[in-house]
Amino acid sequence: MANKFVEELRWRGMVQDIMPGTEEQLSKESTTAYIGFDPTSDSLHIGSLVPIILLVHLEKAGHKPMALVGGATGMIGDPSGKSDERNLLDEEALNKNVAGIKSVLSRFLDFNSKTKNAPVLVNNYDWMKTFSFIDFARDVGKRITVNYMMSKDSVKKRFSGEEGSVGMSFTEFTYQLIQGYDFYYLHKNYNCLMQMGGSDQWGNITTGTELVRRMNVGVEAKAFAMTCPLITKADGSKFGKSEGGNIWLDADKTSVYKFYQFWLNTSDEDAEKYIKIFTFLDKETIETLIEDHKQTPHLRLLQKRLAEEVTTFVHSKSDFENAEKASNILFSKSFKEDIKTLDEATFLDVFEGVPQAKISQADLKEGIDMIAALSAKTSFLNSNSEARRALKENAISVNKEKVDESYNLTTDDLINNKYIILNKGKKNTYIIKAI
Repeated sequence: MANKFVEELRWRGMVQDIMPGTEEQLSKESTTAYIGFDPTSDSLHIGSLVPIILLVHLEKAGHKPMALVGGATGMIGDPSGKSDERNLLDEEALNKNVAGIKSVLSRFLDFNSKTKNAPVLVNNYDWMKTFSFIDFARDVGKRITVNYMMSKDSVKKRFSGEEGSVGMSFTEFTYQLIQGYDFYYLHKNYNCLMQMGGSDQWGNITTGTELVRRMNVGVEAKAFAMTCPLITKADGSKFGKSEGGNIWLDADKTSVYKFYQFWLNTSDEDAEKYIKIFTFLDKETIETLIEDHKQTPHLRLLQKRLAEEVTTFVHSKSDFENAEKASNILFSKSFKEDIKTLDEATFLDVFEGVPQAKISQADLKEGIDMIAALSAKTSFLNSNSEARRALKENAISVNKEKVDESYNLTTDDLINNKYIILNKGKKNTYIIKAI
């Protein structure tokens, strides 16, 4: 049962570190494993898709996944991979973030399921809120030496001044102890035997396995760990970012169209890697896709399938279909009819960055000649003579239909009573917005 889980992750390139005995434990019985999500925002971005997908694979393999939202650890901030201290969140912001993350996780894991290995959602604030500092120092702090904690990469980098680091407060120094205690608590109360996470979490996770071992005095307590590699892009730029910032898993933060476009614009090299990590397609299907893509790279088969699978998984099939339609709309033979089916947000996404000008409804009712529409009224073109020349060269389109100098823009040209799309040749697009 469970060896399939590790084998599956290995061929997908999703195993970095694995503690000795982990595979044997997973082969032996259905095992509970957890991953933590710190509430630094009220949503999750695509960097969190990998841990979510790990939990889904775990459940598919017959094991029990646990998602821990760090209501307590979020108050401190994980120092892993950070060169300086985070700003601490107040309780109101933290509660909002915890609720947002629970909502996102619930889309991928059914915490209300009645199956034997149904996913479980927990918040470490529930058991940390009544833990006094003195009790924590006595019961937990004395189990792990400072030398052990100092040996962790996340701590060493901050103390060495590496990458512009500025040291570490006692608050952040205790983070690995609190995360370690989470593992002990889940081990004791939920028989959770394993923690997973990104490779930058290895130090924190192994502190947890040590605490499980050392706090279970007189009992042979087993705890296991596995991490996956941090996702990188072939060109060295940061994964999960676009020019507009993070790519989020919520449509109100990153529209479905932009989300779809992110995956569609992946490089060939990255698409070959990502289709294994971010989709649940089987090995044979993926290998065939990769081979077909190599034969006809101009068709971008890998990118199209990757975008389809991930958009459907994170949003829905209908959301994917709408995003695909919007993506192809500029090349549609029935452009004027198709463009009317887009909601305004998607319309603006499709034409993001396109020069816009505002014209009054009253002027459009009277009619605006094309030279004025291209120059005096909008400044899309620099002069009337440039506008006249473009029209004579048959280079101007209104809503994708060629027009000449005799054409007048009217309210009949408005798409959804609001927009008119002008093109000069194939590369220059302009939008008129009626006000």
